[in-house]
Amino acid sequence: MAELTSLTLAELRDGFRAGTFSAREIAEGYNAAVAASKTLNAYTVTTPEDALAAADTADSDRQRDALMPLSGIPLGIKDLFATAGTDTTAGSNILKGFKPPYESTVTANLRRAGAGMLGKLNMDEFAMGSSNETSAYGPVISPWKRNDGGNAALTPGGSSGGSAAAVAAGLAPGVTGTDTGGSIRQPAAFTGISGIKPTYGRCSRWGIVSFASSLDQAGPMARTVRDCAILLEAMAGFDPKDSTSLDFPVPNWEAGLSSDLKGKRIGIPKEYRIDGVPDEINALWDRGIEWLKDAGAEPVLISLPHTKYALPTYYIIAPAEASSNLARYDGVRYGIREEGSGGLEGMYAATRAAGFGAEVKRRIMIGTYVLSAGFYDAYFTKAQRVRALIKQDFRKAFESCDLILTPTAPSAAFGLNEKMSDPLAMYLNDVFAVPASLAGLPAMSVPGGLDAQGLPLGLHLIGNELDEQGVLNAGLAIEERAGFTARPKKWW
Repeated sequence: MAELTSLTLAELRDGFRAGTFSAREIAEGYNAAVAASKTLNAYTVTTPEDALAAADTADSDRQRDALMPLSGIPLGIKDLFATAGTDTTAGSNILKGFKPPYESTVTANLRRAGAGMLGKLNMDEFAMGSSNETSAYGPVISPWKRNDGGNAALTPGGSSGGSAAAVAAGLAPGVTGTDTGGSIRQPAAFTGISGIKPTYGRCSRWGIVSFASSLDQAGPMARTVRDCAILLEAMAGFDPKDSTSLDFPVPNWEAGLSSDLKGKRIGIPKEYRIDGVPDEINALWDRGIEWLKDAGAEPVLISLPHTKYALPTYYIIAPAEASSNLARYDGVRYGIREEGSGGLEGMYAATRAAGFGAEVKRRIMIGTYVLSAGFYDAYFTKAQRVRALIKQDFRKAFESCDLILTPTAPSAAFGLNEKMSDPLAMYLNDVFAVPASLAGLPAMSVPGGLDAQGLPLGLHLIGNELDEQGVLNAGLAIEERAGFTARPKKWW
């Protein structure tokens, strides 16, 4: 029998149901892998007892023939999701020690489906970052290494870098992530795994620490497209506690998986051929087009003319919403408190100075500036108008195509500290991912190959609203044809 931590989530589920191994054996295998991986810094808190308790319940339920969809499956949970009684810090000093008395809707859904929890996963502070280097717990180290003989520590991407590293290193069969401007898709591409951001509103945001409320969306990350479909079914659903939650039934995405794309038209946006993007990224994109043609789809050239404005628009709207959301962290209700001097305002200032990291402070300052009375119309209102034009571009594009294919990120994983001193270079990591976030569309990254240094590269599929099935099916078609089986060699 293969080592349990090398199996996909679907293989674990089916093997457990067939009696090939017990849920406790799965949980013990993953608990041991997590305990032996501290070098990667993927987990901020581990909860082996939680995973074992859920496993024992699953083993008992199997005896009673009362299994649930995720019985026997332990998961890693991004530290942005509130988990009752377990540290939930959003990777920030200001929330260290905060143990919410409630459970987020997404993690509650996963628990109802039978899943256990291996621990909380490291992330960029308040999900602000593309390299996991802004975490108060220190950066996550990618399990991948370049094949040039160097030993540079690489980023697993951000903000869901802990989630991505955990799946790639065999520390969890599946994890939760969140995506505001690409934070599921970019780390999935950097680590050679799959990750899907569903339509905005598919997964409840209740109990998820807010970054930018009109953009934040939860989604799964796992080794395969099928595993993502399984997890998304358990995570999604209408939630009356979230005013932006979509009141639509959750499809059976796993049962609907098909890589036959006959009759589908795949949009290739001409504006995504960006100067400075490495040739191997564009070459992989061209291979992706051929793979989808082989699956029966017809590629069509499309235009998304306002794409070039997407990144600056995002970096006005997201900080504006962040500056509003993070105003609640004042030392009164959550996390740490620094008394400072000067009464109440002095306490606010001292708490925020001690609690927030540099990147969070930068975005709060940007957001406060663009929302200020003298600049609101010049920046925030104008950005919202451009966002409407970007959405309109996609609506027009989907009149002539069913799905859109692009690269996921403009490069492979880069070294830690390589871009931290240049925020603009860091923000460019999201150049392909941000437009779908602004439009609230489902989008997925699937591994397509390796670059010259042996690092994973991803392909990015964007679907029309609520067409997660189309995105997953096209992802499956790429997965089958790419035959991506590379895994990082264990060094940690």
